[in-house]
Amino acid sequence: MQIDGAGRVQLVQSMPVLRPDEQVLQLMLDGWRNQQLSRNLRFDTIDQRLRCVKRFLDHVNEDPWNWTPAMVEEFSADLRTVKHVSHSTLRGYHSALRGFTSYSNPDYGWDRICEKYFGTHPAQVFFDWNTAPHVEEYDGRPTKRPYTREEISALFDHADDEVELIGKSSRKGWQAAYRDATMMKIAYAYGLRFNELRHLQTVDFARNPRVREFGAFGICKVRYGKAKRSSPHKPRSVLTVWRWTPGILEDWLANGRGEPGTLDLFPSERGGLVVESTLIRRVRRYCQELGFSEGLDLHSFRRSYATHLLEDEWDPRFVQDQMGHEYASTTGIYQFVSDEFRSSTLRSALDRTVKEAMARRTEDGTS
Repeated sequence: MQIDGAGRVQLVQSMPVLRPDEQVLQLMLDGWRNQQLSRNLRFDTIDQRLRCVKRFLDHVNEDPWNWTPAMVEEFSADLRTVKHVSHSTLRGYHSALRGFTSYSNPDYGWDRICEKYFGTHPAQVFFDWNTAPHVEEYDGRPTKRPYTREEISALFDHADDEVELIGKSSRKGWQAAYRDATMMKIAYAYGLRFNELRHLQTVDFARNPRVREFGAFGICKVRYGKAKRSSPHKPRSVLTVWRWTPGILEDWLANGRGEPGTLDLFPSERGGLVVESTLIRRVRRYCQELGFSEGLDLHSFRRSYATHLLEDEWDPRFVQDQMGHEYASTTGIYQFVSDEFRSSTLRSALDRTVKEAMARRTEDGTS
């Protein structure tokens, strides 16, 4: 047996196959990988899907040509009741596994191979009636929310205090704590996703000729924006909006980053890129130490960015462009406008209505 570049399997006349079940399974996985490569999917996406298939294989302890819908339902029940995975995670498993079983169809010759060696063949076992549908544009957990302005201020102050405390104690970790504190502030300053943040380099900032007061940090060039499926990362430029942002970057470059011999703005202790779990753990610990309620996480900096700009009455289209959203409806997901803002807006509208009514009565009385 051999796999061609398109993922099709072919029988080759040779010596008898030893342990055909293991060889056929490995060839199926290799062929499916080739198929996804030909679709121009990202390598990490392909690897993640392969891991999903292997986890399903470990759970059911059966080869793909023996899978049944009942195994799908048992696996899904385990994910929900034991692993407590999110809706999007469960849907991701189903999508990957459905893609694999779709690949093992007669077009690729797996029916002939499996019939020859096992007397059966793979079949699709992931259907609409036993997999998680995608019916909402946003299916994140409802507990997730942005930071309030008071929480943002308290969190940044706490992060700065931690840097100072570690520095005075002569313990290791001062630079890492300083780096993470700066990353939190820059994530909020530009509304960045973590992958966009970790890939920033010193050359990704430029002057905004229309806003000279920001100096060399008037524009942040995001090169690793969120990509669409089968497409490269989507770059965008984010304009600096808050006056304190350049000072944060200048101080980090002068006193924290040092001379690591790399263009990376936030290098790890070993010289590579910071992994997401590192910053997640620190944000979670600081939030717990400050007694914040649940629902705040690393992505809440991005939620807060959009929310606070809208509360300050920035144009929604401007916020949409800053966030890198193609559709206004996507930006609308992040519009967690606070009750205080809505109440003040309502009060202003009511007061304006009363003034207009009084003005009309005055005009009527004088006419």
